[in-house]
Amino acid sequence: MSVSGLVIPLLLSAVAMYGMGRKVDVYGALTHGAEEGLTVLLHIVPSLVGLLTAVSMFRASGAMEWLSGLFAPLLELLGLPPETAPLMLVRPASGSGALAVASDLMSVYGPDSYIGRVAAVMLGSTETTFYTIAVYFGSAGIQRTRHTIPAALAADLTGFIAAAFTVRLFFGPGG
Repeated sequence: MSVSGLVIPLLLSAVAMYGMGRKVDVYGALTHGAEEGLTVLLHIVPSLVGLLTAVSMFRASGAMEWLSGLFAPLLELLGLPPETAPLMLVRPASGSGALAVASDLMSVYGPDSYIGRVAAVMLGSTETTFYTIAVYFGSAGIQRTRHTIPAALAADLTGFIAAAFTVRLFFGPGG
């Protein structure tokens, strides 16, 4: 067995022995933590179900394609390939949806194309904003997001523009 295969068992054993040495009820602490985790999960799940349903409806309705066409001139003005519009629309809401869109872009244009590279960098430089807000705000019990969503979406837009600029800088516009 390799050293990496022993890391987790050794770490768990060390934590248990440390807790026993400090006279801590390790099992009680574990079950209490699991109970708190399930309570947080109960607060988060409704937001996530709503979010994932909305993303599926958005894609199935054809609204994503319509918005992509609508935003194409603006994206070209910003230096973003219009083909990445569906990725930019889905990424703030769904990581798996964005991965599927990026996978489609790479299968059509190739992973080493300009569009494929921009899509890959966009995935790595932006966040699933609504998912993250739903998880963190839901677990903390925060109802109103106030300036969080506009600021986070502005950060996503900055990440999208920076992704296209960086790929163009290092690889050129032709890929």
